[in-house]
Amino acid sequence: MKYVIIIIIFIHGLIHLLGFVKGFGFMEVKELTLPISKSVGIVWLVAAILILGYGISFMVNSKYSWLLGFLAVVISQILIILFWKDAKFGTIPNIIILTISVIAFGYYNFQRLVQQETIHLLSQNQTFEKRIITENDIQHLPLPVKNWINHSGVIGKPYIYLGRVLQKAEMKMKPEQENWMNATAIQYTTIEIPAFIWTVDVKMNNFLKFQGRDKFENGKGEMLIKIHSLINVVNEKGDKLDEGTIQRYLGEMVWFPSLALSPYINWEPIDSLTAKATMAYKGTSGSGTFYFNPEGDFIKFSAMRYMGNNPDAKRYEWVLLVDELKSFEGIKVPSKMTATWKLDTKDWTWLKLEITDIKYNENASR
Repeated sequence: MKYVIIIIIFIHGLIHLLGFVKGFGFMEVKELTLPISKSVGIVWLVAAILILGYGISFMVNSKYSWLLGFLAVVISQILIILFWKDAKFGTIPNIIILTISVIAFGYYNFQRLVQQETIHLLSQNQTFEKRIITENDIQHLPLPVKNWINHSGVIGKPYIYLGRVLQKAEMKMKPEQENWMNATAIQYTTIEIPAFIWTVDVKMNNFLKFQGRDKFENGKGEMLIKIHSLINVVNEKGDKLDEGTIQRYLGEMVWFPSLALSPYINWEPIDSLTAKATMAYKGTSGSGTFYFNPEGDFIKFSAMRYMGNNPDAKRYEWVLLVDELKSFEGIKVPSKMTATWKLDTKDWTWLKLEITDIKYNENASR
């Protein structure tokens, strides 16, 4: 589809050159019956250059393509109105360019918002003392958690204060949805000052995409979802979302094992392979249970989370299951997982997640 649009844009731009050709009398253009002066011919040339320039910027996915698109449409459409009898059908490609430019402008603004929030989050995590994790640091933890930390390979490595996680995923937005939607995401997580920001691009079909941003900061959660980065379909804050977000932060500890040492987390042993963690931070608290196998691998996380943020939202069991483990920077973590809601009528697996890369500390901020 993109290549068809590019061809239409280039043909549209080349057609504008006919106005320049006629204005300067280089050749007869029978399709343009109205007279065109040299000065107006130059305007036709400018419009052609802008449209062709937009076509190139659209082809290479320039983040500023929307700017060329807006300029091209304004000048082109003025000419089309002035020469309506001959050029009226040029309005159709202009509508296409305008539509794409509006979407690109929305995406640009969304990415700028996320970038500003990410810079703010990272700026608060630059001055912490670098230290090495030792056996003494984990002695107070429940046995299965100690075994997991030892098995993950973080002993003798620097304490993790920042992580960047690249993900690809398949998602379902409703329990009755049949088809999976492909997604890519990036997340920054900070440990000393608990926070994360997660942004995702989801392809719903060949024509519709949505962008999302989940955030946890100062003990508060936020969820923002926009169709083509323009139209809000979700913009949520509130106590129930705060609790669910801190539970998610807890569950994602498995990518950052040294988070288990956080002073905001209290551990309770359940048995030799299970432990419960409760995190309390700035007025928000949440709990979850971690399950491990005898070898020390993390295999499952379970929490009773609110499904939704509306007043009548109910708690359901939310389960993360590990399908595969992988080492990143020498630390063994889950690389493939599923997320499932245990509903009253059935289990709803809404997420299949694959970690494609993790960077820690200085490497995460590059």
